[in-house]
Amino acid sequence: MAGTIINVITVIIGSSLGLGFGRLFPQRARDTIVAGLGLFTTAIGLKMFFETQNELIVLGGLLLGGLLGEYLKIESRLSGLGERLEKRFGGEGEGDEDADGRSTFVRGFLTASLVFCVGPMTILGALQDGLTGDYKLLAIKSVLDGFASFAFASTLGLGVIFAAPVVLLYQGGISLLAAQIKVLLTEAMIAEMTATGGVILVGLAISSLLEIKPIRVANFLPGLVVSPVIVALVRLVGGGS
Repeated sequence: MAGTIINVITVIIGSSLGLGFGRLFPQRARDTIVAGLGLFTTAIGLKMFFETQNELIVLGGLLLGGLLGEYLKIESRLSGLGERLEKRFGGEGEGDEDADGRSTFVRGFLTASLVFCVGPMTILGALQDGLTGDYKLLAIKSVLDGFASFAFASTLGLGVIFAAPVVLLYQGGISLLAAQIKVLLTEAMIAEMTATGGVILVGLAISSLLEIKPIRVANFLPGLVVSPVIVALVRLVGGGS
């Protein structure tokens, strides 16, 4: 759990600095920073996708996971959580809406939560921390998340800092369950989970960071579970992967 604690602290510090000093930057500069993060997130997502050993498994994971996410209304539930947090903690200006009619507080909460929790560093780093106590990978992720949270908070506001508890629960939960998860996950499963997470990150960049097209990105999160299940099923029927 040590790596996750460090990660949560860097997110809180980065967000606080972004809230305190980010407004000193002109809006054009802040927009450019977020666009840069969007481009970087796209590049990272594509790199993750190229980890796949079978593109059809990623496609199946996304489609089935997306349907499951729509049924569970994950995006709506997360947005509702963000709205409740906004009502309790949001200050003046936090209720402003973006081009899609979504509160900037909610957008900041959703964007930061997804960026900080979707990716190979989150899963592999949490596993490594939980199994061996080696949190080096999560320490690197913490530095990246700290800078990202500063940039997000300077533009998207207070909602970003509330991604910290999400990181604690999700990443910390993986570390605590590391022994059981490690037994279940093969290298092939991790590769397809990573590739699916990469596509989700690209969707996040397109939707929230570059604002090209609205996408209910959170509804694809079940794909992170569905993809390794498909790998297991393919191996079970002897088709290979």
